[in-house]
Amino acid sequence: MPYGFTPEHLALAEKVRTFADTVVRPAAYEYDTRRELPQAIIAEMGAMGLFGLALPPEYGGSGPDYTAFCLAVEQIARVDQSLAVTLEAGIGLGAVPVLRFGTEEQKRTWLPSLARGEALAAFGLTEADAGSDASGTRTTADLIDGHWVINGTKQFITNSGTAITTLITVTAVTGERTREDGTRAPELSAFLVPVPTPGLEVGPAYDKVGWHTSDTHPLTFTDVLIPEANLLGERGRGYANAVTCLDEGRIAFAALCTGAAQGCLEEALRHSQEREVFGRTLGSNQHVAFMVARMQARVHTARLAWVEAARLMEVGERFKMAASLAKLVGAESAVANAHDASQIFGGYGFLNENLVARHYRDAKVLEVGEGTTEVQLGVIARELGLTETGMRRT
Repeated sequence: MPYGFTPEHLALAEKVRTFADTVVRPAAYEYDTRRELPQAIIAEMGAMGLFGLALPPEYGGSGPDYTAFCLAVEQIARVDQSLAVTLEAGIGLGAVPVLRFGTEEQKRTWLPSLARGEALAAFGLTEADAGSDASGTRTTADLIDGHWVINGTKQFITNSGTAITTLITVTAVTGERTREDGTRAPELSAFLVPVPTPGLEVGPAYDKVGWHTSDTHPLTFTDVLIPEANLLGERGRGYANAVTCLDEGRIAFAALCTGAAQGCLEEALRHSQEREVFGRTLGSNQHVAFMVARMQARVHTARLAWVEAARLMEVGERFKMAASLAKLVGAESAVANAHDASQIFGGYGFLNENLVARHYRDAKVLEVGEGTTEVQLGVIARELGLTETGMRRT
């Protein structure tokens, strides 16, 4: 089987591909223009079981099968990155933290509705001064009379303001700890904050360059009161656990990047075969043919990278560097393919109604989301033993 996929994987990929081409793609431009998350399509994805692919059956899922999850994300991303990241973040950053670190009660409370796609969860890590460097976190959580009181702000939080958002995992400072080198650092812990909760304000959606359909908001926490039992995982392990989820999430994000690169390739190939210039097809020009061939090489390399990272993760081997490599290669492939496809389309590639144009706008954030290119390079360098990268472990 190609890339080591099983027959079940290929059948799922074909099923999701058909859904993407017949349901998602025809509606994508309309929702992109309206900057609105298509709730009806999300419901269809839930009914298909896509939000439960990485979750065990005892919590309402059909997995855990991370490769299947990545394949679904890739197929959706071919035609709509916004909807693909809604799925990717809904599982990878929404459900997976609860699955990995939640108590049994927390899992049974939150995961079934997430697995059915009836609810979405968000992950509140990033702040104005704490993106790549989590030590800059300013949001605090104080334990008072059996309740955690949370104050602070978060930004760029995906899936945080939808009509079906029910949960936000929030990282906050709960004290201080001593690093191995003797310096002091914030003690970060993670908390489950139900939506709605008094004191939690979801700000207006961002006016983004791309990913118009993806739901993204700033959040403000003003004396938000949650039970002591809403601590997720051990106190002081919030950042470490977040990194674990991000490592896993980067694999699915790399699959999203691969899907975007694949979508650009398919559009460029079709246009090159159909468009006639100076009495012959555009693709008969060697320069264009070579551009398309290079696009295929990028897609192939990106897919190999995420499949290898997923395989390592699923068999319990160390996968941190593989995940960062996959995310790095995938993002760069998507950006390059979007550029080349737009060039092949010429003026048509500059029209928002054209899928290639939307990929061109959307692709840039792939070099930023779930760890910038520079963060991935830093992770890879450290994994190679080059520790002096200017990036301190928090």
